[in-house]
This record gives sequence, C-alpha cells and structure tokens, in this order.
Amino acid sequence: MVRILIMDINDNAPEFVHTPYGVQVLENSPLDSPIVRVLARDVDAGNFGSVSYGLFQASDEIKQTFSINEVTGEILLKKKLDFEKIKSYHVEIEATDGGGLSGKGTVVIEVVDVNDNPPELIISSLTSSIPENAPETVVSIFRIRDRDSGENGKTICSIPDNLPFVLKPTLKNFYTLVTERPLDRETRAEYNITITVTDLGTPRLKTQQSITVQVSDVNDNAPTFTQTSYTLFVRENNSPALHIGSVSATDRDSGTNAQVTYLLLPPQDPHLPLASLVSINADNGHLFALRSLDYEALQAFEFGVGAADRGSPELSSEALVRVLVLDANDNSPFVLHPLQNGSAPCTELVPRAAEPGYLVTKVVAVDGDSGQNAWLSYQLLKASEPGLFGVWAHNGEVRTSRLLSERDAAKHRLVVLVKDNGEPPRSATATLHVLLVDGFSQPYLPLPEAAPAQAQNDSLTIYLVVALASVSSLFLLSVLLFVAVRLCSRSRAASVGHCSVPEGAFPGHQVGVSGTETLSQSYQYEVCLTGDSGTVLLSQNKIREWRPRILIITPIPTGIFSN
Repeated sequence: MVRILIMDINDNAPEFVHTPYGVQVLENSPLDSPIVRVLARDVDAGNFGSVSYGLFQASDEIKQTFSINEVTGEILLKKKLDFEKIKSYHVEIEATDGGGLSGKGTVVIEVVDVNDNPPELIISSLTSSIPENAPETVVSIFRIRDRDSGENGKTICSIPDNLPFVLKPTLKNFYTLVTERPLDRETRAEYNITITVTDLGTPRLKTQQSITVQVSDVNDNAPTFTQTSYTLFVRENNSPALHIGSVSATDRDSGTNAQVTYLLLPPQDPHLPLASLVSINADNGHLFALRSLDYEALQAFEFGVGAADRGSPELSSEALVRVLVLDANDNSPFVLHPLQNGSAPCTELVPRAAEPGYLVTKVVAVDGDSGQNAWLSYQLLKASEPGLFGVWAHNGEVRTSRLLSERDAAKHRLVVLVKDNGEPPRSATATLHVLLVDGFSQPYLPLPEAAPAQAQNDSLTIYLVVALASVSSLFLLSVLLFVAVRLCSRSRAASVGHCSVPEGAFPGHQVGVSGTETLSQSYQYEVCLTGDSGTVLLSQNKIREWRPRILIITPIPTGIFSN
C-alpha cells in the first residue's frame, strides 16, 4: 500500500460569495451598527485557505464612515449618515488569504432618507410697517424648502385664519404675504403673523416663524369732542382771566395726526363781542373769561369751538359751548314809589276816621338781581309814632294798625326798610310822610255796592268842583289885595307903609269835599303882605288822586312869590 499525500500550494485566491453586495441603511442609524457582513472563500487548505478582510483603496470619507472586521467581514458604521449630503457609498473590499493571494468585492451602501430635516423658511423681503386703508399691500416675500426627499420633502405653508392677510404662491416654493383688505390702525395697530411650514413626512416636521407688522397711521379721523355741547357756569363780577371751564377733543389717529388745536368759531350773533368775552387755550382747550361779567347786562351767551388736527389734509370738528352767568347779590333794591330823589316829599293823606287796616300807600321796589337775590321783604324801620302804622312784609303795603284819635299827631314820618334775600343781604329805605286830615268821613271807597257807590262818586265830583271854585276865588282876592298894598306903598314917599292881614281865620267860603263842613284852619290861605320886602307868602293847594275816581285836595309846601 502506497499512500501519496498531495501537498497544497496557494494556487487559489479568495472569492466573494456575492459581489457586488447591495445594502440600504437608514441615515439615522446609530453608530457602530452593522451594515452588512461579506463573505469570501478560499479552496486552499490550511493557512492558504484562511481569509482576512479589509477596505481596498478606500477614500478618507469611507474610512471615516465605515469600518470592517478583518476576521468576520462585518462592516460597521463609524459616522452618522446624512442622506442630504451623500446618498450612496461604493465600498471596495479586499479578501486576502494566508499565502498573499487576494480577491476583490464591492459593497454598494445606499443611504435611506428619513424625515429628519424640518422645512426651512427663507424671507426675501419684509415690510415691517404698512399704511392703513391700503388694499392688497405686499408684506413679505419668502421661500420655503425641505432638504428631505420624497414625501419628506413636500411642504404645506399656512397662516392663522383670523388675520386679514393671505398667502399667495408665486414661483416654485415662493410665497407672497399680502393684506386681504384695507387695515384700520385705530382698530388694531400691530399684527403678529406666524407662518407655519409643515412637511408630509412621517413623522411630520414643521417650522414656524413670526413676523411683526406695524400699521402706520393715515389722517382719516377727525377730532371728536367728549360732548357735543358744554354748559359752563360763571358767577358775575368774576375776576378777569378767570378759568371758567374746558373743552376736550380726542383724535384716534397718532403722531401729528392726533395733535389737536382748539379755536373759537365766529359767533352766529354778529352783535356778540365774543373776542372780548372769552378766550381759549389752543393747546388744552381751557376757556377763560376775559373781563368781568354782569348778569344784569348779559345772562347767557353761546358760541362754537373747533378742534383741528395737524394732519394732511387737516380734519376738524365743532362743539357748542353755552355760558350761563350766575347772579350775585350786587344790586340793592330800588324804590319806585314813593320816589326818593331828594325833591319835596310826597305826603300821604289819611283821614282820622280810617279803620284799622286802612291802606295808606304801597311801597313799590324792584331789584336788578334774580332769584332769591331779588326776593324783597318790607319792614317798618322807623316811625314817629310806633304802633300806629304797619308794613306788610311781602307786598310793601302800609296800613293803619289801629283806630286814629284826636290825640294822634297830624304829621308822621315813616321809614320803610326794603331788603332782598341775597347773601349778604342788601337793602334800601323809603321815607313816607303821612298827614292825618279832618273832615273826611270816608276818604276811601268801601266795597262797591252797585248804584249807591256810583251816586256817592257823583256827589264827590260836585263837591270837588265847588272846592276848586272857592280856592280860585281866594287866590284872586289875594292878588287884588297884593296890588292894593303896592299902590298904597307908592303913595307914601317919606315912610314905608305896612299892610298886614289880621291873624285868625281868613274870611271866605270854604267848602269840604263832603259839602257839609268847612276846611280846617290848616287848609286856609294865609296872605302876609309886607311893604318893605314886597313879597307875599301863600299856602297853596294841589289836586292829588288818592283812590280811583276820588280826588283829594292836599297841601304843598309854602311858596314865595317875588315881585
């Protein structure tokens, strides 16, 4: 038996089982994760058949990204893959046996894209401030992109629905953001717009970017007064330049468009001297009274004020201002009756037969003020005989307080105080002269009783005519006597004649109004003729109306008649 052993020589190179190898790897695969295992076989035996693996003529990028196990032939990931940079790798692998023979193989590694890149938004132009009232104004132009591929790279762009803006696609991946309608700065002056870009990958990734848009002002709002009309009150006798009130207007615009200037408008009444009455501060609308106002001269006046902004074009509005002058108690009561002008006082006649409450006279006064400042009250301040007369507080009527008697003095002087109700009160006085007369049984009319009252009035008229005739006769007789005395004085050359009238009652016919009795001594004419002075002193009578349809003869002060 002969055994022949055939000795192996390294005459066979290693050969890869599959070549090339193709593999897909997710780009987000972790480091040191296996990519693929290659296998090469060598038919030689022993050391000539053992195979070791390595990278053949690999670039730096491949050496940094992959490694291979020399024994097992397993390729491992050493660096993160990025599909967006390198989509595939061609790796050359060499299998070497123990004898130095080698075989070549190729591994094609395709990087599988994953949705690991969010969309990108690139703004080309942006207008941060746009004018109001401008339709379809371009706010921004921007471009969007996604570095992924396939569905991962498809995007959707959107903005919130509650904004007056709209996105319009233009060229590929370009969008324009424009206003959907005219904006109103007074409603909203600023908008924060969030642009959202979402891809269609799994999971979906999105990118958001916010832009702020300011709405610039346009002078589209006129100033508005806080009130359409203002009512101001100022007390009369005010000091000049007194602040009496203010008007206020606001403008919804901004900047110079909202700066308000105030001015006085020409009054509708051409006779109203507005320029001398009030002025207005052009900056704040404060109103001032230029001079002291007098309620009795001007109780109220009204005028217009304007408010204009400083925009272009200028806008303005108007409001009405009414100024009411408040009364101050600056006028004292003025007595109309009896007149208090310093002339001869008017004497009031009162018959001694007057009943209590007899109306002597009525003090009539007025007050230039108004309201309670013009409410007048009357009171008896002084009286020559207290208790005889009284004054009604509300109407100023002077009446007798009791029955008159013979012991009461014939002449009385009353001082009536007229006072207003102002604060402080002002007052005036009225002086009355009252003369008590005899011989008038009833100088005032009782309540009318139809026919008897009319008959009494007729009889009084007849008596009055007779009394006037008597007075005229007395006057004529006095003149004749005066002429006689003058003639007598001329006939005396050496001495001065003296002619007088005996004291006592002057003879003559004196008739009372009633027709049944003569006038008293105080109502007779007294004539005193003096030769040296040539004057005549006469007591005269005048006719005065006391009550309706009743005429009373009243005395007047003594007059002096010269030559």
